[in-house]
Amino acid sequence: MTLFLKIFLWFWLAMALIAGAVTLVTRTLQTEPIVRQWQVVVGESMKVHSQTAAQIFDAQGVAGLDVFLKRLESSDRISAVGFYRASGEQIAGDNLPPDVSGTLRNSLLSGEAEFERFETYYLIGKTTALANGETAVLVTQWERPRMSGGYALTTTQVWQIAAVVLTAGLLCYALANYLTSPIVKLRHAARQFAEGDLQTRLNIKRRDELGELAREFDRMAARIETLVTSEKRLTQDISHELRSPLARLNVALELARAKSNDGTKPLIERIETESNRLNEMISRLLVLSKLETGSETFSRTEVNLTRLFEQVVADANFEAQANGKSVKILEKDAVKVFGNENLLRSAIENVLRNAVRYTKDGTSVEAELSRANKNAVISVRDYGAGVPEAELEKLFRPFYRVQMARERKTGGIGLGLAIAERAVHAHDGTIAAGNTENGLAVEIILPVLS
Repeated sequence: MTLFLKIFLWFWLAMALIAGAVTLVTRTLQTEPIVRQWQVVVGESMKVHSQTAAQIFDAQGVAGLDVFLKRLESSDRISAVGFYRASGEQIAGDNLPPDVSGTLRNSLLSGEAEFERFETYYLIGKTTALANGETAVLVTQWERPRMSGGYALTTTQVWQIAAVVLTAGLLCYALANYLTSPIVKLRHAARQFAEGDLQTRLNIKRRDELGELAREFDRMAARIETLVTSEKRLTQDISHELRSPLARLNVALELARAKSNDGTKPLIERIETESNRLNEMISRLLVLSKLETGSETFSRTEVNLTRLFEQVVADANFEAQANGKSVKILEKDAVKVFGNENLLRSAIENVLRNAVRYTKDGTSVEAELSRANKNAVISVRDYGAGVPEAELEKLFRPFYRVQMARERKTGGIGLGLAIAERAVHAHDGTIAAGNTENGLAVEIILPVLS
């Protein structure tokens, strides 16, 4: 679950709970005063009814009292009425529950209207005095008061609560979006920056902690861009500057060769080997620098990748055979791409040379070119010692060499795969390495022409 969704849902839930709690408390506080007011009104009515019942009983006896009680019972809220002596003997009335002793007792003790609450009704008793000085009690059964529908919500109230919750949801959405939008922008910017776009900036003008974080990111990005650009420019400048003394060294080497003898000839050959190696390194550095800085625009045309693949494999196989190894094609589909042929050749060639360098003697490097949907897939597998899993992602860094290969018995300067990666990325492709059961496999994926 995203941070935006978490913030939005938690805020919305909190607002909904607050609205529900406020509604419940408000309705509860409103209901209690109404009940008390109802009891006051009913108490006054019971006082009048009890006195009237006593007067009618004194004047007309039980017959007249029954008529009066029937009239009370026919009212909207009273469902049963009884008239009792203090001893509990019922003088008149019917339909009351069998046991009203509690109501009688409480009424006799207080002399006021007493309410005994049941699930759906109240029993209310009120004492009165008869003409002979005897105390009697009028007991009535009243329906419980309906407080605007009790706790049940009306349709209007439901719509009001829904409107409150919806409004809270919109406000929470706006708040969650306000809080998380800089984080989303920061994530996208970090991804772009990691993919090599060093000019990525957020430019967020907020004055809170998130705005400060965005400005710190921009400062960091600017600093890294400056350092990386300076490093690339320095590498390119050094490579260019080394060309001149290297050219003079080669001239001096040829002059020395003309004057060499049997004793100095091996030394001159050694100097020539190292000079050639240095020249190759400088050439690769210049290519890598151009790819990284984009200082040179490479022309793009339609390239027959199948034919190019065959040529590079044939050249790699020729070099491998000199060391008791070989390169063979397992699969070869017809594929065309749009790009720079020299860059593509360099990428495939560097991957193949790296595989030939590290595959075991007497083994064959296996190469495949296949088409998968709209992509061309080039796979190169060797039968070497592989690479530790933790170092696979570092293979494409310039000058990086796996720890166990640092003794340089296999040669190489750690630029081949770095150049291959930059060349593939220049064609909107991807390159990745992974261990197999018997060695290392490198896979290049390039978009093809439709």
